[in-house]
Amino acid sequence: MTEENKKLLARINSYAESVLGEIDPQKVQVSLQLEKLKPVMEEIAKERGVSLTDIFILYMDLQSEASCATNEKLKDSLSDLNDGSDGGMPLLFK
Repeated sequence: MTEENKKLLARINSYAESVLGEIDPQKVQVSLQLEKLKPVMEEIAKERGVSLTDIFILYMDLQSEASCATNEKLKDSLSDLNDGSDGGMPLLFK
């Protein structure tokens, strides 16, 4: 992920924290969550001279990439527990 993309993701996520507050993303429809993010995405689209759709797609891609990176870090940090070499039950992580 480029530095520019990291800043874009941080900007949208920061905005999300302020407008979405303590909602449970598992209980609120994605479409409603995205509607709340629309103002910042429109602002970014205007700044970059691209469509709102382009920013939405980029945001979803970056969010997925960040999620995968976080998942890999967690998997790596748990690898010592998962090898079962201590004779205990392995911790399963998928």
